Amino acid sequence: MPSFSPHELATQLKSGLLSFPVTHFTEDLRFDEARYREHLAWLSSFPVAGLFTAGGTGEGFSLTSAEIDQVVRAAVDQVGGRLPVVAPATGGTANAVAQAQAAEAAGADGLLLMPPYLTEAGQAGLIEHVSAVCRGTGLGVVVYSRANAVLTDRSVEILADRNANLVGFKDGVGNIENLARIYAGVGDRLAYIGGLPTAETFALPLLQLGMSTYSSAIFNFVPQFALDFYADVRAQDREAVYRRIREFVVPYLDIRDREKGYAVSVIKAGLTAAGRHGGPVRPPLQNLTEDELAELTALVNKIS
Repeated sequence: MPSFSPHELATQLKSGLLSFPVTHFTEDLRFDEARYREHLAWLSSFPVAGLFTAGGTGEGFSLTSAEIDQVVRAAVDQVGGRLPVVAPATGGTANAVAQAQAAEAAGADGLLLMPPYLTEAGQAGLIEHVSAVCRGTGLGVVVYSRANAVLTDRSVEILADRNANLVGFKDGVGNIENLARIYAGVGDRLAYIGGLPTAETFALPLLQLGMSTYSSAIFNFVPQFALDFYADVRAQDREAVYRRIREFVVPYLDIRDREKGYAVSVIKAGLTAAGRHGGPVRPPLQNLTEDELAELTALVNKIS
């Protein structure tokens, strides 16, 4: 049974930084539950507002539905009740509804509804897709607007009006006009989450558009730096934010941008660089080279 109602989930998510933990794999690429639980125990010792399992950083796209259920259950058992656990709903509508119901049965507190795979869709179809998932569960739902499922301001208004348990909007596009339109139309009805890769880069300007929080991938391996960065953003300390961007974020981005998919790979490598176990990524992603890991290690040591 969830520990947070949809309304409580929305309030909680707005209140602080959001953790998107990696999913640990063994060397033969099976789910490594022991290391995953160890990682969650460490992350949950820091003051974050919520934990999103098997998301993009957690390689949810490479997990089977059975593995997602195993990951969600491990997270609920490890941190449930202390932190809201948000599970993914992925793929086509029927699959997303089934995963939503499985997450609710596992005791998750909410859902992050991912874009459906491969196919393009019009706004009417996307509205029905999101609504079907909301109807299929009593959990609070955060919809992720990106890729082939970018919602317009009018679509968000319709969805918020139709679905009481739609509690959040996560943006993975960064279209300022669309975000301004959405907030103007819906206001504080939803929790707004920044979801662009390395969201710290965009956190300060997006704060002005109502995004009080964002998904922090780097929290996986430099949690105190990530929390301090978030505090500077919320205080609108422009000098401190850009000092941190200059000293760490920009050179980190330089490594991240060398290969497609490194936005995930660099996080697992970051754990290794910080003296913890990141482990491998699953194909089609690829691991950092030894030279890149050494470069990242030097960067992490610089701010530790």
